Amino acid sequence: MSSVVAQQKSSRGRIQKFLNIVETGGNKLPNPIIMFFYFTVITYVLSLVMAKLGVEVSYETLENGSIVEKTTGVVNLMSVEGIRNLFTKAIPNFTGHPALGTILIAMLGVGVAEKSGLIDALIKKIVLGVPAALVTPVVIFAGVMSNVAADAGYVVLIPLGAIIFMGFGRHPLAGMAAAFAGVSGGFSANLVIGTVDTVMAGITQPAAQILDSTYTINPASNWYFIIVSTFLITGLGWWVTDRIVEPALGRYRRDTDESGKSEFELTALEVKGLRAAGLSVVLFGLGVLLLTREGAPLGAYAAQGGKVVDPFMEAIVFILGIFFFLPGVVFGFVSRKFKNGGEDIVAGLVDSMKQSAAVIVIIFVSAQFIYAFTASNIGTIIAVRGAEAIKATGFSGTPLMVVFIVATALINLFIGGLTSKWMMMSPVFVPLFMQLGFSPEYTMLAYRIGDSTTNIISPLMSYFPIIVAFAVKYKRKGEDLGVGTLVSMMLPYSVVFLGGWIVLFVVWSLLGIPIGPGTATTYIMG
Repeated sequence: MSSVVAQQKSSRGRIQKFLNIVETGGNKLPNPIIMFFYFTVITYVLSLVMAKLGVEVSYETLENGSIVEKTTGVVNLMSVEGIRNLFTKAIPNFTGHPALGTILIAMLGVGVAEKSGLIDALIKKIVLGVPAALVTPVVIFAGVMSNVAADAGYVVLIPLGAIIFMGFGRHPLAGMAAAFAGVSGGFSANLVIGTVDTVMAGITQPAAQILDSTYTINPASNWYFIIVSTFLITGLGWWVTDRIVEPALGRYRRDTDESGKSEFELTALEVKGLRAAGLSVVLFGLGVLLLTREGAPLGAYAAQGGKVVDPFMEAIVFILGIFFFLPGVVFGFVSRKFKNGGEDIVAGLVDSMKQSAAVIVIIFVSAQFIYAFTASNIGTIIAVRGAEAIKATGFSGTPLMVVFIVATALINLFIGGLTSKWMMMSPVFVPLFMQLGFSPEYTMLAYRIGDSTTNIISPLMSYFPIIVAFAVKYKRKGEDLGVGTLVSMMLPYSVVFLGGWIVLFVVWSLLGIPIGPGTATTYIMG
Protein backbone atom coordinates (compact mmCIF):
# COMPACT_ATOMS: atom_id res chain seq x y z
CA MET A 1 0.00 0.00 0.00
CA SER A 2 2.80 2.39 0.90
CA SER A 3 4.47 1.74 -2.45
CA VAL A 4 1.24 2.71 -4.27
CA VAL A 5 1.03 5.95 -2.28
CA ALA A 6 4.68 6.65 -3.02
CA GLN A 7 4.07 6.03 -6.72
CA GLN A 8 1.11 8.42 -6.72
CA LYS A 9 3.17 11.11 -4.99
CA SER A 10 6.00 10.59 -7.48
CA SER A 11 3.56 10.85 -10.40
CA ARG A 12 2.01 14.04 -9.01
CA GLY A 13 5.51 15.39 -8.48
CA ARG A 14 6.44 14.81 -12.13
CA ILE A 15 3.20 16.42 -13.30
CA GLN A 16 3.80 19.42 -11.08
CA LYS A 17 7.39 19.73 -12.29
CA PHE A 18 6.18 19.77 -15.89
CA LEU A 19 3.49 22.36 -15.12
CA ASN A 20 6.08 24.52 -13.35
CA ILE A 21 8.23 24.42 -16.49
CA VAL A 22 5.22 25.42 -18.60
CA GLU A 23 4.38 28.27 -16.23
CA THR A 24 7.95 29.53 -15.98
CA GLY A 25 8.47 29.39 -19.73
CA GLY A 26 5.09 30.95 -20.44
CA ASN A 27 5.60 33.77 -17.96
CA LYS A 28 8.84 34.69 -19.68
CA LEU A 29 6.63 35.79 -22.54
CA PRO A 30 5.86 39.51 -22.59
CA ASN A 31 2.75 41.08 -21.14
CA PRO A 32 -0.26 39.88 -23.20
CA ILE A 33 -0.70 43.35 -24.68
CA ILE A 34 2.90 43.42 -25.88
CA MET A 35 2.72 39.77 -26.96
CA PHE A 36 -0.26 40.40 -29.22
CA PHE A 37 1.54 43.38 -30.70
CA TYR A 38 4.46 41.08 -31.55
CA PHE A 39 2.06 38.49 -32.99
CA THR A 40 0.57 41.15 -35.23
CA VAL A 41 3.98 42.28 -36.50
CA ILE A 42 5.05 38.67 -37.14
CA THR A 43 1.81 37.99 -39.05
CA TYR A 44 2.43 41.00 -41.31
CA VAL A 45 5.99 39.85 -42.04
CA LEU A 46 4.90 36.22 -42.62
CA SER A 47 2.18 37.36 -44.99
CA LEU A 48 4.78 39.13 -47.12
CA VAL A 49 7.14 36.13 -47.21
CA MET A 50 4.43 33.50 -47.82
CA ALA A 51 2.72 35.62 -50.49
CA LYS A 52 6.04 36.03 -52.34
CA LEU A 53 6.51 32.24 -52.17
CA GLY A 54 3.05 31.74 -53.68
CA VAL A 55 1.68 29.61 -50.83
CA GLU A 56 -1.94 28.62 -51.56
CA VAL A 57 -4.46 25.81 -50.98
CA SER A 58 -7.55 24.49 -52.79
CA TYR A 59 -10.56 23.24 -50.87
CA GLU A 60 -14.35 23.04 -50.87
CA THR A 61 -16.31 25.38 -48.63
CA LEU A 62 -19.84 26.61 -47.96
CA GLU A 63 -21.07 29.82 -49.58
CA ASN A 64 -24.73 30.82 -49.41
CA GLY A 65 -25.69 27.25 -48.58
CA SER A 66 -23.84 25.74 -51.56
CA ILE A 67 -20.54 23.87 -51.81
CA VAL A 68 -18.00 25.72 -53.96
CA GLU A 69 -14.40 24.98 -54.91
CA LYS A 70 -12.01 27.69 -53.75
CA THR A 71 -8.32 28.36 -54.12
CA THR A 72 -6.92 30.60 -51.41
CA GLY A 73 -3.46 32.10 -51.26
CA VAL A 74 -1.74 34.14 -48.58
CA VAL A 75 -2.58 37.84 -48.83
CA ASN A 76 0.36 40.22 -48.52
CA LEU A 77 -0.55 42.61 -45.72
CA MET A 78 2.56 44.68 -46.46
CA SER A 79 1.12 45.81 -49.80
CA VAL A 80 -0.29 49.30 -50.36
CA GLU A 81 -3.82 48.04 -49.71
CA GLY A 82 -2.70 46.04 -46.67
CA ILE A 83 -1.02 49.05 -45.05
CA ARG A 84 -4.05 51.19 -45.88
CA ASN A 85 -6.29 48.65 -44.11
CA LEU A 86 -3.97 48.67 -41.11
CA PHE A 87 -4.96 52.28 -40.49
CA THR A 88 -8.55 52.33 -41.75
CA LYS A 89 -9.71 49.10 -40.09
CA ALA A 90 -8.08 49.58 -36.67
CA ILE A 91 -11.19 51.09 -35.10
CA PRO A 92 -13.72 48.72 -36.78
CA ASN A 93 -11.52 45.79 -35.69
CA PHE A 94 -11.73 47.05 -32.11
CA THR A 95 -15.42 47.98 -32.01
CA GLY A 96 -16.35 44.80 -33.89
CA HIS A 97 -14.50 42.46 -31.51
CA PRO A 98 -17.06 39.92 -30.21
CA ALA A 99 -15.91 40.34 -26.61
CA LEU A 100 -16.09 44.14 -26.40
CA GLY A 101 -19.83 44.77 -26.20
CA THR A 102 -20.40 41.58 -24.24
CA ILE A 103 -17.94 42.55 -21.53
CA LEU A 104 -18.90 46.21 -21.24
CA ILE A 105 -22.66 45.58 -21.04
CA ALA A 106 -22.34 42.64 -18.66
CA MET A 107 -19.85 44.52 -16.47
CA LEU A 108 -22.17 47.52 -16.18
CA GLY A 109 -24.83 45.31 -14.63
CA VAL A 110 -22.35 43.40 -12.49
CA GLY A 111 -20.75 46.70 -11.36
CA VAL A 112 -24.00 47.94 -9.88
CA ALA A 113 -24.69 44.55 -8.27
CA GLU A 114 -21.20 44.62 -6.75
CA LYS A 115 -21.43 48.26 -5.60
CA SER A 116 -24.75 47.60 -3.88
CA GLY A 117 -23.34 44.65 -1.96
CA LEU A 118 -25.59 42.13 -3.72
CA ILE A 119 -22.67 40.02 -4.98
CA ASP A 120 -21.15 39.85 -1.48
CA ALA A 121 -24.52 38.91 0.02
CA LEU A 122 -25.03 36.18 -2.57
CA ILE A 123 -21.56 34.80 -1.86
CA LYS A 124 -22.39 34.73 1.84
CA LYS A 125 -25.61 32.89 1.03
CA ILE A 126 -23.71 30.35 -1.07
CA VAL A 127 -21.05 29.88 1.60
CA LEU A 128 -23.71 29.26 4.22
CA GLY A 129 -25.95 27.10 2.01
CA VAL A 130 -23.69 24.97 -0.19
CA PRO A 131 -21.58 22.17 1.32
CA ALA A 132 -17.91 23.04 0.90
CA ALA A 133 -17.25 19.69 -0.79
CA LEU A 134 -19.67 20.53 -3.62
CA VAL A 135 -18.45 24.03 -4.46
CA THR A 136 -16.09 22.85 -7.22
CA PRO A 137 -18.62 20.74 -9.16
CA VAL A 138 -21.30 23.43 -8.77
CA VAL A 139 -19.01 26.06 -10.33
CA ILE A 140 -17.96 23.76 -13.20
CA PHE A 141 -21.52 22.62 -13.87
CA ALA A 142 -22.69 26.24 -13.95
CA GLY A 143 -19.90 26.97 -16.42
CA VAL A 144 -20.96 24.16 -18.75
CA MET A 145 -24.59 25.27 -18.63
CA SER A 146 -23.68 28.93 -19.22
CA ASN A 147 -22.83 28.36 -22.89
CA VAL A 148 -26.58 28.46 -23.57
CA ALA A 149 -26.29 32.21 -22.88
CA ALA A 150 -23.70 32.82 -25.60
CA ASP A 151 -20.45 34.32 -24.20
CA ALA A 152 -21.90 35.61 -20.92
CA GLY A 153 -20.17 32.88 -18.91
CA TYR A 154 -16.76 34.32 -19.80
CA VAL A 155 -17.45 37.75 -18.35
CA VAL A 156 -19.77 36.84 -15.47
CA LEU A 157 -19.13 33.32 -14.21
CA ILE A 158 -15.34 33.15 -14.48
CA PRO A 159 -14.61 36.15 -12.21
CA LEU A 160 -17.51 35.01 -10.00
CA GLY A 161 -15.85 31.59 -9.63
CA ALA A 162 -12.81 33.30 -8.13
CA ILE A 163 -14.95 35.22 -5.64
CA ILE A 164 -16.86 32.09 -4.60
CA PHE A 165 -13.68 30.10 -3.95
CA MET A 166 -12.16 32.97 -1.99
CA GLY A 167 -15.32 33.10 0.12
CA PHE A 168 -14.62 29.50 1.15
CA GLY A 169 -11.03 30.35 2.04
CA ARG A 170 -9.79 28.65 -1.15
CA HIS A 171 -7.50 29.98 -3.86
CA PRO A 172 -9.45 32.35 -6.17
CA LEU A 173 -7.39 31.30 -9.20
CA ALA A 174 -8.58 27.72 -8.69
CA GLY A 175 -12.16 28.97 -8.77
CA MET A 176 -11.42 30.94 -11.92
CA ALA A 177 -9.80 27.90 -13.52
CA ALA A 178 -12.75 25.67 -12.61
CA ALA A 179 -15.23 28.14 -14.11
CA PHE A 180 -13.09 28.64 -17.24
CA ALA A 181 -12.84 24.86 -17.67
CA GLY A 182 -16.62 24.56 -17.54
CA VAL A 183 -17.44 27.57 -19.71
CA SER A 184 -14.88 27.01 -22.46
CA GLY A 185 -13.49 23.49 -22.11
CA GLY A 186 -17.02 22.12 -21.76
CA PHE A 187 -18.43 24.22 -24.59
CA SER A 188 -19.77 21.13 -26.40
CA ALA A 189 -21.59 19.76 -23.36
CA ASN A 190 -24.98 20.81 -22.01
CA LEU A 191 -28.33 19.51 -20.83
CA VAL A 192 -30.32 21.57 -23.32
CA ILE A 193 -30.16 22.37 -27.02
CA GLY A 194 -28.73 25.82 -27.75
CA THR A 195 -27.89 28.07 -30.68
CA VAL A 196 -24.57 26.28 -31.19
CA ASP A 197 -26.41 23.05 -32.00
CA THR A 198 -28.63 24.83 -34.52
CA VAL A 199 -25.73 26.61 -36.23
CA MET A 200 -23.59 23.46 -36.42
CA ALA A 201 -26.48 21.46 -37.91
CA GLY A 202 -27.04 24.21 -40.47
CA ILE A 203 -23.41 24.05 -41.59
CA THR A 204 -23.17 20.24 -41.61
CA GLN A 205 -26.33 19.57 -43.64
CA PRO A 206 -25.11 21.10 -46.96
CA ALA A 207 -21.81 19.26 -46.55
CA ALA A 208 -23.72 15.97 -46.16
CA GLN A 209 -25.80 16.79 -49.24
CA ILE A 210 -22.66 16.66 -51.39
CA LEU A 211 -23.19 12.88 -51.34
CA ASP A 212 -26.87 12.66 -50.39
CA SER A 213 -29.03 15.52 -51.65
CA THR A 214 -31.97 14.50 -49.44
CA TYR A 215 -30.01 14.32 -46.18
CA THR A 216 -31.31 16.52 -43.33
CA ILE A 217 -29.85 17.11 -39.88
CA ASN A 218 -31.77 17.76 -36.67
CA PRO A 219 -30.21 20.36 -34.29
CA ALA A 220 -30.80 17.83 -31.47
CA SER A 221 -28.76 15.16 -33.28
CA ASN A 222 -25.93 15.23 -30.67
CA TRP A 223 -28.20 15.73 -27.66
CA TYR A 224 -27.85 12.36 -25.89
CA PHE A 225 -24.08 12.54 -26.08
CA ILE A 226 -23.80 16.14 -24.88
CA ILE A 227 -26.12 15.40 -21.93
CA VAL A 228 -23.80 12.61 -20.73
CA SER A 229 -20.81 14.85 -21.53
CA THR A 230 -22.13 17.47 -19.09
CA PHE A 231 -21.68 15.09 -16.17
CA LEU A 232 -18.40 13.73 -17.55
CA ILE A 233 -16.86 17.22 -17.82
CA THR A 234 -18.19 18.22 -14.39
CA GLY A 235 -16.67 15.10 -12.79
CA LEU A 236 -13.33 15.33 -14.60
CA GLY A 237 -13.07 19.06 -13.90
CA TRP A 238 -13.84 18.47 -10.21
CA TRP A 239 -11.02 15.93 -9.98
CA VAL A 240 -8.51 18.12 -11.83
CA THR A 241 -9.33 21.20 -9.74
CA ASP A 242 -9.15 19.53 -6.33
CA ARG A 243 -6.31 17.07 -7.03
CA ILE A 244 -4.00 18.95 -9.42
CA VAL A 245 -4.70 22.65 -9.91
CA GLU A 246 -5.49 23.91 -6.41
CA PRO A 247 -2.73 21.93 -4.61
CA ALA A 248 -0.25 23.38 -7.11
CA LEU A 249 -1.40 26.92 -6.38
CA GLY A 250 -0.92 26.55 -2.64
CA ARG A 251 -2.66 28.55 0.06
CA TYR A 252 -3.97 31.97 -0.86
CA ARG A 253 -3.44 34.63 1.77
CA ARG A 254 -5.83 37.53 1.57
CA ASP A 255 -4.74 41.11 2.17
CA THR A 256 -7.32 41.43 4.97
CA ASP A 257 -7.44 39.29 8.07
CA GLU A 258 -9.73 36.28 7.82
CA SER A 259 -12.17 36.16 10.66
CA GLY A 260 -13.67 32.76 9.96
CA LYS A 261 -17.19 31.73 9.08
CA SER A 262 -18.76 34.61 11.00
CA GLU A 263 -17.72 37.06 8.29
CA PHE A 264 -20.26 35.33 6.04
CA GLU A 265 -23.23 35.86 8.32
CA LEU A 266 -25.99 37.91 6.72
CA THR A 267 -27.44 40.96 8.49
CA ALA A 268 -31.20 41.40 8.80
CA LEU A 269 -31.13 44.16 6.16
CA GLU A 270 -29.10 41.96 3.79
CA VAL A 271 -31.64 39.13 4.17
CA LYS A 272 -34.45 41.59 3.45
CA GLY A 273 -32.50 42.94 0.47
CA LEU A 274 -31.93 39.46 -0.96
CA ARG A 275 -35.65 38.69 -0.75
CA ALA A 276 -36.52 41.92 -2.54
CA ALA A 277 -33.80 41.32 -5.14
CA GLY A 278 -35.08 37.77 -5.67
CA LEU A 279 -38.60 39.10 -6.21
CA SER A 280 -37.30 41.61 -8.75
CA VAL A 281 -35.57 38.76 -10.63
CA VAL A 282 -38.79 36.74 -10.72
CA LEU A 283 -40.77 39.72 -12.04
CA PHE A 284 -38.05 40.47 -14.59
CA GLY A 285 -38.07 36.84 -15.71
CA LEU A 286 -41.84 36.92 -16.17
CA GLY A 287 -41.46 40.13 -18.18
CA VAL A 288 -38.88 38.50 -20.44
CA LEU A 289 -41.16 35.48 -20.93
CA LEU A 290 -43.98 37.79 -22.04
CA LEU A 291 -41.61 39.55 -24.44
CA THR A 292 -40.54 36.26 -26.03
CA ARG A 293 -44.02 35.04 -26.91
CA GLU A 294 -44.90 34.61 -30.56
CA GLY A 295 -45.55 38.04 -32.04
CA ALA A 296 -43.94 39.83 -29.04
CA PRO A 297 -40.83 42.05 -29.50
CA LEU A 298 -38.39 39.28 -28.53
CA GLY A 299 -40.34 36.38 -30.05
CA ALA A 300 -38.78 34.35 -32.87
CA TYR A 301 -40.05 35.15 -36.35
CA ALA A 302 -39.43 34.16 -39.94
CA ALA A 303 -37.60 36.82 -41.92
CA GLN A 304 -37.29 37.09 -45.69
CA GLY A 305 -36.14 33.86 -47.27
CA GLY A 306 -37.69 31.79 -44.48
CA LYS A 307 -34.75 32.31 -42.10
CA VAL A 308 -35.85 32.13 -38.46
CA VAL A 309 -34.62 35.08 -36.41
CA ASP A 310 -34.43 34.82 -32.61
CA PRO A 311 -34.20 38.35 -31.09
CA PHE A 312 -34.03 36.88 -27.59
CA MET A 313 -30.70 35.16 -28.25
CA GLU A 314 -29.39 38.27 -30.02
CA ALA A 315 -30.28 40.34 -26.94
CA ILE A 316 -29.16 37.80 -24.33
CA VAL A 317 -26.10 39.77 -23.16
CA PHE A 318 -28.09 42.99 -22.71
CA ILE A 319 -30.77 41.00 -20.88
CA LEU A 320 -28.13 39.54 -18.58
CA GLY A 321 -26.81 43.04 -17.93
CA ILE A 322 -30.29 44.09 -16.77
CA PHE A 323 -30.53 40.79 -14.86
CA PHE A 324 -27.67 41.98 -12.62
CA PHE A 325 -28.44 45.70 -12.71
CA LEU A 326 -32.08 45.50 -11.58
CA PRO A 327 -31.66 43.29 -8.47
CA GLY A 328 -28.47 45.23 -7.67
CA VAL A 329 -30.43 48.50 -7.50
CA VAL A 330 -33.27 46.89 -5.52
CA PHE A 331 -30.85 45.28 -3.05
CA GLY A 332 -28.90 48.54 -2.65
CA PHE A 333 -31.95 50.53 -1.62
CA VAL A 334 -33.65 47.86 0.51
CA SER A 335 -30.43 46.99 2.39
CA ARG A 336 -29.68 50.74 2.70
CA LYS A 337 -26.27 50.30 1.08
CA PHE A 338 -27.35 52.94 -1.44
CA LYS A 339 -27.77 56.13 0.56
CA ASN A 340 -27.30 58.72 -2.16
CA GLY A 341 -29.91 57.58 -4.64
CA GLY A 342 -28.85 57.73 -8.26
CA GLU A 343 -25.33 58.83 -7.34
CA ASP A 344 -24.54 55.37 -5.94
CA ILE A 345 -25.89 53.72 -9.08
CA VAL A 346 -23.73 55.94 -11.29
CA ALA A 347 -20.71 55.23 -9.07
CA GLY A 348 -21.25 51.50 -9.59
CA LEU A 349 -21.45 51.95 -13.35
CA VAL A 350 -18.28 54.06 -13.45
CA ASP A 351 -16.35 51.70 -11.15
CA SER A 352 -17.19 48.77 -13.42
CA MET A 353 -15.64 50.61 -16.38
CA LYS A 354 -12.52 51.41 -14.35
CA GLN A 355 -12.10 47.70 -13.58
CA SER A 356 -12.49 46.93 -17.29
CA ALA A 357 -9.73 49.33 -18.43
CA ALA A 358 -6.98 46.69 -18.81
CA VAL A 359 -9.38 44.34 -20.57
CA ILE A 360 -10.35 47.05 -23.07
CA VAL A 361 -6.70 47.70 -23.93
CA ILE A 362 -6.07 43.98 -24.48
CA ILE A 363 -9.14 43.74 -26.70
CA PHE A 364 -7.89 46.61 -28.88
CA VAL A 365 -4.47 45.04 -29.46
CA SER A 366 -5.69 41.44 -29.84
CA ALA A 367 -8.39 42.61 -32.29
CA GLN A 368 -5.68 43.90 -34.63
CA PHE A 369 -3.91 40.54 -34.52
CA ILE A 370 -7.11 38.58 -35.14
CA TYR A 371 -7.85 40.79 -38.14
CA ALA A 372 -4.32 40.36 -39.54
CA PHE A 373 -4.32 36.58 -39.03
CA THR A 374 -7.72 36.24 -40.73
CA ALA A 375 -7.11 38.73 -43.57
CA SER A 376 -3.77 37.12 -44.45
CA ASN A 377 -5.46 33.69 -44.90
CA ILE A 378 -2.67 32.07 -42.89
CA GLY A 379 -5.30 30.43 -40.64
CA THR A 380 -7.05 28.96 -43.66
CA ILE A 381 -3.76 27.53 -44.94
CA ILE A 382 -3.13 25.85 -41.57
CA ALA A 383 -6.66 24.36 -41.43
CA VAL A 384 -6.57 22.94 -44.97
CA ARG A 385 -3.05 21.54 -44.61
CA GLY A 386 -4.15 19.91 -41.36
CA ALA A 387 -7.10 18.30 -43.13
CA GLU A 388 -4.81 16.93 -45.83
CA ALA A 389 -2.49 15.50 -43.18
CA ILE A 390 -5.38 13.65 -41.51
CA LYS A 391 -6.47 12.07 -44.78
CA ALA A 392 -2.89 10.96 -45.40
CA THR A 393 -2.58 9.03 -42.10
CA GLY A 394 -4.04 5.82 -43.54
CA PHE A 395 -6.20 5.19 -40.45
CA SER A 396 -9.75 3.86 -40.81
CA GLY A 397 -12.77 3.18 -38.58
CA THR A 398 -13.03 4.63 -35.09
CA PRO A 399 -9.22 5.18 -34.80
CA LEU A 400 -9.50 7.57 -37.76
CA MET A 401 -12.21 9.52 -35.92
CA VAL A 402 -9.96 9.71 -32.86
CA VAL A 403 -7.18 11.09 -35.07
CA PHE A 404 -9.69 13.62 -36.39
CA ILE A 405 -10.58 14.71 -32.83
CA VAL A 406 -6.93 15.18 -31.89
CA ALA A 407 -6.14 17.00 -35.14
CA THR A 408 -9.09 19.36 -34.59
CA ALA A 409 -7.81 20.06 -31.08
CA LEU A 410 -4.38 20.96 -32.50
CA ILE A 411 -5.80 23.11 -35.31
CA ASN A 412 -7.87 24.96 -32.71
CA LEU A 413 -4.65 26.19 -31.10
CA PHE A 414 -3.92 28.20 -34.25
CA ILE A 415 -7.32 29.17 -35.61
CA GLY A 416 -10.23 29.88 -33.30
CA GLY A 417 -13.92 30.04 -34.06
CA LEU A 418 -16.09 26.94 -33.85
CA THR A 419 -18.21 27.73 -36.91
CA SER A 420 -15.60 29.39 -39.13
CA LYS A 421 -13.32 26.32 -38.98
CA TRP A 422 -16.23 23.96 -39.55
CA MET A 423 -17.29 25.86 -42.66
CA MET A 424 -13.88 25.01 -44.13
CA MET A 425 -13.53 21.50 -42.73
CA SER A 426 -17.06 20.08 -43.06
CA PRO A 427 -17.12 19.90 -46.91
CA VAL A 428 -13.90 17.84 -46.71
CA PHE A 429 -14.57 15.51 -43.81
CA VAL A 430 -18.35 15.00 -43.75
CA PRO A 431 -18.48 13.40 -47.24
CA LEU A 432 -15.20 11.56 -46.60
CA PHE A 433 -16.49 9.93 -43.41
CA MET A 434 -19.90 9.22 -44.98
CA GLN A 435 -18.11 7.11 -47.57
CA LEU A 436 -16.38 5.29 -44.71
CA GLY A 437 -19.72 4.54 -43.05
CA PHE A 438 -19.91 7.34 -40.46
CA SER A 439 -22.95 9.60 -40.17
CA PRO A 440 -22.54 13.39 -40.66
CA GLU A 441 -23.87 13.96 -37.13
CA TYR A 442 -21.16 11.66 -35.76
CA THR A 443 -18.45 13.58 -37.63
CA MET A 444 -19.88 16.86 -36.36
CA LEU A 445 -19.76 15.51 -32.80
CA ALA A 446 -16.11 14.46 -33.16
CA TYR A 447 -15.24 17.94 -34.41
CA ARG A 448 -17.01 19.61 -31.47
CA ILE A 449 -15.07 17.51 -28.97
CA GLY A 450 -11.71 18.44 -30.45
CA ASP A 451 -12.64 22.11 -30.74
CA SER A 452 -13.76 22.44 -27.10
CA THR A 453 -10.85 20.82 -25.34
CA THR A 454 -8.06 23.19 -26.41
CA ASN A 455 -9.96 26.48 -26.17
CA ILE A 456 -8.66 26.85 -22.62
CA ILE A 457 -4.95 26.66 -23.54
CA SER A 458 -4.94 28.68 -26.75
CA PRO A 459 -3.67 32.26 -26.35
CA LEU A 460 -5.30 32.95 -29.73
CA MET A 461 -8.79 32.28 -28.35
CA SER A 462 -10.67 35.61 -28.20
CA TYR A 463 -11.27 35.54 -24.45
CA PHE A 464 -7.92 34.07 -23.37
CA PRO A 465 -6.07 37.38 -22.82
CA ILE A 466 -9.17 38.72 -21.09
CA ILE A 467 -9.09 35.84 -18.59
CA VAL A 468 -5.42 36.68 -17.95
CA ALA A 469 -6.49 40.25 -17.17
CA PHE A 470 -9.12 38.95 -14.71
CA ALA A 471 -6.52 36.70 -13.05
CA VAL A 472 -4.00 39.52 -12.50
CA LYS A 473 -6.36 40.88 -9.84
CA TYR A 474 -5.24 38.00 -7.58
CA LYS A 475 -1.51 38.38 -8.16
CA ARG A 476 0.46 38.47 -4.92
CA LYS A 477 3.65 40.42 -4.25
CA GLY A 478 6.69 38.77 -5.81
CA GLU A 479 4.57 36.43 -7.97
CA ASP A 480 4.61 36.25 -11.74
CA LEU A 481 1.19 35.94 -13.31
CA GLY A 482 0.87 35.91 -17.06
CA VAL A 483 0.02 33.71 -20.01
CA GLY A 484 2.25 30.92 -18.66
CA THR A 485 0.36 30.81 -15.37
CA LEU A 486 -2.99 30.46 -17.09
CA VAL A 487 -1.76 27.86 -19.61
CA SER A 488 -0.15 25.77 -16.86
CA MET A 489 -3.37 25.93 -14.80
CA MET A 490 -5.58 24.96 -17.71
CA LEU A 491 -3.34 22.35 -19.38
CA PRO A 492 -4.38 19.52 -17.00
CA TYR A 493 -8.05 20.24 -17.77
CA SER A 494 -7.34 20.22 -21.52
CA VAL A 495 -5.48 16.89 -21.42
CA VAL A 496 -7.96 15.18 -19.08
CA PHE A 497 -11.02 16.50 -20.93
CA LEU A 498 -9.60 15.38 -24.28
CA GLY A 499 -8.67 11.93 -22.95
CA GLY A 500 -11.96 11.44 -21.09
CA TRP A 501 -14.07 12.60 -24.02
CA ILE A 502 -12.19 10.31 -26.42
CA VAL A 503 -12.81 7.34 -24.11
CA LEU A 504 -16.54 8.19 -23.94
CA PHE A 505 -16.60 8.65 -27.71
CA VAL A 506 -14.94 5.29 -28.37
CA VAL A 507 -17.13 3.39 -25.88
CA TRP A 508 -20.25 5.05 -27.32
CA SER A 509 -19.12 4.05 -30.82
CA LEU A 510 -18.43 0.44 -29.87
CA LEU A 511 -21.83 0.10 -28.19
CA GLY A 512 -23.62 1.71 -31.15
CA ILE A 513 -25.76 3.94 -28.93
CA PRO A 514 -27.69 6.71 -30.73
CA ILE A 515 -25.94 10.07 -30.19
CA GLY A 516 -29.24 11.94 -30.39
CA PRO A 517 -32.95 11.38 -31.03
CA GLY A 518 -33.14 9.03 -34.00
CA THR A 519 -29.46 9.63 -34.82
CA ALA A 520 -27.02 6.77 -35.35
CA THR A 521 -23.24 6.88 -35.55
CA THR A 522 -23.24 4.97 -38.84
CA TYR A 523 -24.25 5.83 -42.38
CA ILE A 524 -25.10 3.41 -45.19
CA MET A 525 -24.55 4.66 -48.72
CA GLY A 526 -27.82 4.43 -50.71
